[in-house]
Amino acid sequence: MTNPSPFWSRLKIGSTLLPNRVALAPMTRVSATEDGLVTDKMVSYYEAFARGGFGLLITEGIYPDTSYSQGYLHQPGLATDEQARSWARVVDAVHASGSAIFAQLMHAGSQAQGSRFADATVGPSEVAPKGEQLAFYRGEGPYRVPAEITRHQMQDVRQGFVDAALRAKAAGFNGVEIHGANGYLLDQFLTDYLNLRTDEYGGSAQNRVRFPAEIARAVREAVGPEMTVGIRISQAKVSDHDHRWAGGIDEAKIIFSTLGDTGVDFIHTTEYKAYAPAFGDGSPSLAALAKRHSGLPVIANGHLDDPETAEALLADGTADVIALGKAALGNRDWPDRVRHGRPLDELDASLFAPLADVKDWELDLLS
Repeated sequence: MTNPSPFWSRLKIGSTLLPNRVALAPMTRVSATEDGLVTDKMVSYYEAFARGGFGLLITEGIYPDTSYSQGYLHQPGLATDEQARSWARVVDAVHASGSAIFAQLMHAGSQAQGSRFADATVGPSEVAPKGEQLAFYRGEGPYRVPAEITRHQMQDVRQGFVDAALRAKAAGFNGVEIHGANGYLLDQFLTDYLNLRTDEYGGSAQNRVRFPAEIARAVREAVGPEMTVGIRISQAKVSDHDHRWAGGIDEAKIIFSTLGDTGVDFIHTTEYKAYAPAFGDGSPSLAALAKRHSGLPVIANGHLDDPETAEALLADGTADVIALGKAALGNRDWPDRVRHGRPLDELDASLFAPLADVKDWELDLLS
């Protein structure tokens, strides 16, 4: 580790001052009530990462409306004021430990596995996602063929993101992250084989990024400058790990420059390996392309368990913040351990069996 390490320098993203450059990546944990309310387990879960030294926590994907956005049973929501009030307990606990927290807003689209609001799914076109639903999120069998989302429904989706962001603001969150990655609705618009539309939202990369950009701009305008807003972007998906943008670097330039022009404060890229070339040997990483073409601070996620690898991404300017997922689950105090030279633990695979939920026994280890 270099001395001084870039991990521990402060950073301001939008209106949010981060105490360090290590973030908790969003991870689905299907542990809310059936009604989408935050539970005591979830409060303890998030509080543990803040106590462990993570400067920023990004929540699991939260559904923003009561139409088609919910993706998983027992997923938390920000679709009602009651749900927002339940999140305030998490926010207060995280802030008390000195960390910032962003709410990730996620519309599942055709990748939805379970919803108490709708039996059907919607997507940009009548094309089902590849692969099969995830059993550890209570899914079974192939994904359903969605109905093609209408223009009126797209307006409702946009308003749902805005309303949820305002509820997040009322609950005390420092910011919101719009989920445009991993195969969910906004990423479906970006994806050539899922988006077969012939209107201004389909076809070219400029058209396919239009809807995510409209939502990012609408949220940015609604919450005002006192709240941080960003968007998460990936190529790979929950159900298609090998997907790459067909237009390569040129397509990346269009996507990231368009999103950079919406007024958001950061881009969060997630790939299997954050440091790997995005389009074959010799090409920059997706994080580097986001940085180059958006002109915004970049949060990078993907296989950054090793502190030296993660630190190198910060040191060379590829990323401004690194976000840890499974590495954080294995070490809720990853920042504190790294800072003081303590060894890291391996991830216990039973955290994902039979469900990827918050277990009683894992909370016992934190108490």
